[in-house]
Amino acid sequence: MKSSQANIAILGAGPAGLMAAEVAAQGGAAVTVYDAMPSAGRKFLMAGRGGLNLTHSEPLPDFLKRYGQAQPKLAPVITAFPPDSLREWSEALGQPTFVGSSGRVFPQAFKASPLLRAWLRRLDALGVQFELRRRWTGWDKDGRLVFTTSDGPRIVEAGATILALGGASWSRLGSDGGWVDTLTAKSVAISPLRPANSGFIVAWSEIFRNRFEGQPLKGIALSFGPHKLRGEAMITRNGIEGGGIYALSAELREAIIRSGKATLHVALRPDLETGDLVARLSTPRGKQSFSNWLRKTAHLSPVGIGLLQEAAIASGVSLPSLSATSLAGLINAVPVELNGIAPIARAISTAGGISFDELDADFMIRRLPGVFAAGEMLDWEAPTGGYLLQASFATGAAAGRGAVKWLEKRSR
Repeated sequence: MKSSQANIAILGAGPAGLMAAEVAAQGGAAVTVYDAMPSAGRKFLMAGRGGLNLTHSEPLPDFLKRYGQAQPKLAPVITAFPPDSLREWSEALGQPTFVGSSGRVFPQAFKASPLLRAWLRRLDALGVQFELRRRWTGWDKDGRLVFTTSDGPRIVEAGATILALGGASWSRLGSDGGWVDTLTAKSVAISPLRPANSGFIVAWSEIFRNRFEGQPLKGIALSFGPHKLRGEAMITRNGIEGGGIYALSAELREAIIRSGKATLHVALRPDLETGDLVARLSTPRGKQSFSNWLRKTAHLSPVGIGLLQEAAIASGVSLPSLSATSLAGLINAVPVELNGIAPIARAISTAGGISFDELDADFMIRRLPGVFAAGEMLDWEAPTGGYLLQASFATGAAAGRGAVKWLEKRSR
């Protein structure tokens, strides 16, 4: 067991923790990474299951705007470790990157596992140690770290500690938010953890749910208040999720917290001018069923037609009774009432966390000298598209630098 005051203990083996370990080890510190799971980077691997979106290629000023209210706090560290640096870092690990059609940046291997393996080899070469199946439960009366293990409690003394325990999404992969009570007991201000990039609950009819669960809505536009975007969505048994939904999730979530519900509008044919759509819907239906006529004239998918029917049922309107103008208006503004937020455990990421006011410029928690924090534990959120990982890497690097600086000051 390492107990020297020259050691840095890093709690959490996700992207923020591993980047903190790399930076701290390169700075000359003896580093040990602790994690409750049997292996490192479990959520990182999960994030890369469908293609590891490392970062985004858009200009840095636009990139930074994605962090909303947290931009002033995150801008310095992301500027210090920007997307181009992250791409260079990946390439140095033998994983060159490419820019996809959406501007998102991926490793050429596309998956997370080759990058993680190369990264762990580098950390091993730097002398970083790993202690897995170690669940942190706080500090003892002497300020030492306490872990539970299969062999009983484990006590660790460290010169500096970096907390990189994640938020509370996908808790089965290790980030369960259990640290909140521990830090709250130390009077650290923490904004409540909330789902981010999450799905929402909709009271679908049984017919719609059974027929369209798992069906995608493609080529659509989504709007909520002043926020409008193009994207895709997926019908779930209890609601709706997907990239377009995630991009609006912060605004939708806050509205539901305030009012108990939020009305999302879906444009099923956003590329059609209203006049063109009205003209198509003015053609005679003849003997065709209404659904078949909609499919042919407006080129709507079965799930899109089903969504129209759900809206009609909710409003007590018969779709066939609508004029071409009214039907066209509904097609490109289908109201979907969201009456709940999907559980945080299934959200892609977490909003809330340690207030930035609790941190100094080196990401040290002022109330806990020698204790630093990074990654999703901090009070920020961002859309998918590479912004989540970029901020996790950048804050991890900042905390690693800060911990080394702290040790150097103490050794003088």
